[in-house]
Amino acid sequence: MRVVLALALLANPALAGVPEAVRDHILPATAQFSDASGALAEAALNDCTANALQDDFHATYDAWMGLAHLRFGPVEEDGRVLAISFWPDTRGMVPRTVAGLIADEDLAVEDPASFAEVSIAGRGLSALERLLFEPQLSGYIKESYSCKFAQALSVDLAAMAQAIDKEWRTDFAQVVTSAGAEGNATFLTESEAAQALYTSLTTGIEFNADQRIGRPLGTFDRPRPTRAEAHRSGRSLRNVILSLEALNSFAHALADGPTPQTDAAFQAALGAARELDDPVFAGVEDPQARLKAEILQQRIKAILPAVSNEVGVPLGVSAGFNATDGD
Repeated sequence: MRVVLALALLANPALAGVPEAVRDHILPATAQFSDASGALAEAALNDCTANALQDDFHATYDAWMGLAHLRFGPVEEDGRVLAISFWPDTRGMVPRTVAGLIADEDLAVEDPASFAEVSIAGRGLSALERLLFEPQLSGYIKESYSCKFAQALSVDLAAMAQAIDKEWRTDFAQVVTSAGAEGNATFLTESEAAQALYTSLTTGIEFNADQRIGRPLGTFDRPRPTRAEAHRSGRSLRNVILSLEALNSFAHALADGPTPQTDAAFQAALGAARELDDPVFAGVEDPQARLKAEILQQRIKAILPAVSNEVGVPLGVSAGFNATDGD
């Protein structure tokens, strides 16, 4: 099925870069997320204790970083993007929702259809991270409510990931690559599809700088290290690195030609990230360590002009509105 679809994408006369981005970046990413979350769900049904699930949690989160920037189409459908990762959580809804479900021993965990109707703040990676890594919550035993909760979270994640992968392969890939064709009510022109992909690329870059780095940085007088994404599981910086790697791959696939400036900018940012040696941005409270995080943020922002010149201009598009605008 996956090979047949890849050949079909190559045969479609769409705007340069769009079918390549779908075939070489998006579909492999949705497949990896589906596979990783499926393994997590299988592991949870076998042993739902926190220690048993942490490795599969990390593998699933790693895979999510490969497509978290694709905030349109199947990823956005039915609010999946927030149900998978409810972050930034500016109002502290995740801890309250998780605590409430456990305190009430909500029976939704017994039925996948019912659990899919639970508040998005009580689902996905953000809720599962608290359950697996928060010391006050992670000591649960088998047969406990929390163990059933971990199973429900894992199965729900797998269901969303599998739906995303299936919908991209059976429908949305063709919708994107047939942009402008008669009967395509989603993308009326080829440039609309290119615009959607390019906006996902630029917004993903901005999200790393403004949210994944910016939120823990806070201000010089008031740094906020505990606002870092996934800090309980120790993967705040890891998320930045994986996201930048995925976005670099995305830029390559979407570009209609060589991208030396873009590649250099990504490598400069990745180099700064790998040298940071601060997994959860705890050092933002120290002036010298904070400077390194600020340099990383600046290098991420410096990717945008290169991407604009080497990807956006040849495609004839510019950054547009995205679902994260206003966060």
